[in-house]
Amino acid sequence: MKTSAVLCAAFGLISTAFGARDAVPWERIDKNDSLLLILDLQVGLYQLARDWDPTLYYQNILAHAAIGKLFDLPVIMSTSAQQGPNGPLPKDVLDMYPTAPLIRRQGEVDAWDNVEFKAAVKAANKSQIIVGGITTDVCTTFLALSLRAEGYSVFANVEASGTTTPFIRDVSNSRMQAAGVQLVSTFAIVCDLMRDWRNTPGSPEVLPYLNRYFPVYGQLAQAHGGAIENGTLIPGEAELLPLDNAAA
Repeated sequence: MKTSAVLCAAFGLISTAFGARDAVPWERIDKNDSLLLILDLQVGLYQLARDWDPTLYYQNILAHAAIGKLFDLPVIMSTSAQQGPNGPLPKDVLDMYPTAPLIRRQGEVDAWDNVEFKAAVKAANKSQIIVGGITTDVCTTFLALSLRAEGYSVFANVEASGTTTPFIRDVSNSRMQAAGVQLVSTFAIVCDLMRDWRNTPGSPEVLPYLNRYFPVYGQLAQAHGGAIENGTLIPGEAELLPLDNAAA
């Protein structure tokens, strides 16, 4: 029994050591070193994104795409066999970036296998790649793993990627995470790119974006603004506020 306990303890220490060695350190997203990829978010493939409410997911797609405009990031768009059932990118997305590169892959499943796409990414000369795509398990995962193999830092937007089932989504996210891909939400991406509400872009630019694409925070800002403008407290509210605020 003692021998088993010692072996188990030793194995635990070894596992911990290897885990620490293989862990990917936290990395900030830098707006001056980031490239946004809009990958296979096509109107046909959209039908496969069944791990999301369809209305919410479409908003997620637009929110992901609009990050590039908000922070003036370079953007590369790509589609997979769009002349077939996969279809084109949504018009709402294309209208955001009428002059951005749009790489129409004719057969390559992994976008990194496309020579034109690879050249466009390298020409952008950015080390951090933000990506969202359909499907999570193929479009997003294949490219994310390829980019990691090339030494890029990859931030997979979990809200902009969709697939057929929650089970497949979770397995795919685990696969990416094991390879050092950072799994992030749209809100996390926006906040990390902004870093400080006093920056530019800061609250004047980001709050309207959030009100449109992340209304739970946009409405919070509206509620605060309304309370300030109205300037009154409902009886009982003062007792809920910190003393310094209540005294003011």
